[in-house]
Amino acid sequence: METRYARNRIYITEEEQEVIRNFPILLAGVGIGSVIAECALRFGFENITIVDGDQVEKSNLNRQNYTEEDCGNNKVDALAKRLLSINKDANIKCFDFFLTADNIEEHIDGHKVAINALDFSSPVPLVFDTICQKQNIPILHPYNIGWAGLVTIINEDGLPLNSISKPDEDFNELNVVKYASGYLEFWGNPQKWIDGVIEKYLGEKEDLPPPQLSIACWSVAAMCTHLLFNIATGKKFKKFPKFYLSKVIDDDFN
Repeated sequence: METRYARNRIYITEEEQEVIRNFPILLAGVGIGSVIAECALRFGFENITIVDGDQVEKSNLNRQNYTEEDCGNNKVDALAKRLLSINKDANIKCFDFFLTADNIEEHIDGHKVAINALDFSSPVPLVFDTICQKQNIPILHPYNIGWAGLVTIINEDGLPLNSISKPDEDFNELNVVKYASGYLEFWGNPQKWIDGVIEKYLGEKEDLPPPQLSIACWSVAAMCTHLLFNIATGKKFKKFPKFYLSKVIDDDFN
């Protein structure tokens, strides 16, 4: 096995390492996606396309894969520079613009898996999923719940993410977190701390983005990388409406 990946031995075969090296990933949104990208690259995924039209802000630095020097720069350029500093031979393609309903399809072509880390401020994330499903491309959805990471996978013939929404309801990330909490409670594994966070967030008087921690970003990155490996090598994985939750917190914590 190549020296770079020598410590992957036993966990990953040489044949699997070669498969993932050439497995094309599309990463739409490089907020939480910035951490996923580095974890996947270090693991051995060397063919990554990143798309985002945003710039790095100081408020990103508590959790995203950027530094103070990156503030004001385009996220994709800052991230590509970091990834290539880790592996100069990696095939990192970056596009500095926001995905829209009109340009999604042309940038999905040629990829075998997609990570949907887009903000739910418009219907674009759901359009992204629909187009990927039509092209038989599995889509990973990562979520930052502060003390825990949540990931679900939409597959080509599965339910769409907004199938859990109520009529006349704007769909966003909060719907997924509420669904996961309710699902766990139904099956006898309640996560009251999640409900507490949701209640406090909805009770905030200002119109603020949801609270997020670096802990969940790195947890999600690990989960996504493992799931990318499973998808690329034909191993089993859970599909939506099932999901993965990784946490190191109990209700007694608070």
